[in-house]
Amino acid sequence: MINGFAPFVWMALAALVVLIPGMALLFGRGGPRDASGRRVFRLRPIRRLFGVLLIALAGASAMLALTLVQFVRLTTDVPVATVTMHEQTPGQFLVTTDVPGKGERIYPLSGDQWQIDAKVVRWRLPALLAGAPPLYAFERLSGRYRDVEQEKTAARSVHDLSDWPVPDLAQMKKVFPNWLPFVDVQYGSAAYMPMIDGARYQVYMDPRGGVVIRPDGQATEDALRQSGW
Repeated sequence: MINGFAPFVWMALAALVVLIPGMALLFGRGGPRDASGRRVFRLRPIRRLFGVLLIALAGASAMLALTLVQFVRLTTDVPVATVTMHEQTPGQFLVTTDVPGKGERIYPLSGDQWQIDAKVVRWRLPALLAGAPPLYAFERLSGRYRDVEQEKTAARSVHDLSDWPVPDLAQMKKVFPNWLPFVDVQYGSAAYMPMIDGARYQVYMDPRGGVVIRPDGQATEDALRQSGW
């Protein structure tokens, strides 16, 4: 259990352990007890200096812990969906999505690539400083073609994802603008990957509000390399 603690937890504990004796050295009376049993105040500059140094060390440890917390938060993508591909005929796929809280859905897509789009709401200070994550609402899942000319003429396929269980804060801001004073920006974010028979992907939302797709498993990574991706 102890070995499972994150580094910033240890630093925060170290800051607390150092802070307590530092406060005692800096603000304690530091002298002998008088007849009533209370300590007499003595300046004792060396003692006070050690107290200041310990408090400064505690402050530095606390700042480092906070920095690590923000670093971990800004480099940790949140998984939001799993997507698998099954080719029915050339250029025709059945795409299965597995979303937490929604279960599996199957969508037919045409093309050789797939794309997922989301509307994102990002915060400004002080919500951003407090670590508020971006909010998002997925809008559509669509097929696309690598070749631009084929994209102009070939069959298109698109599916509405507005029923996915994500709150649409962007719409709330339009209706109740005074309720959400800390919204920084609203924008669209999208990502696409090849459609390959048997491929499996993980869809993530990064801390800055971008949609990220990664292959899920070595087999999908190998298939992407073989396709020249």
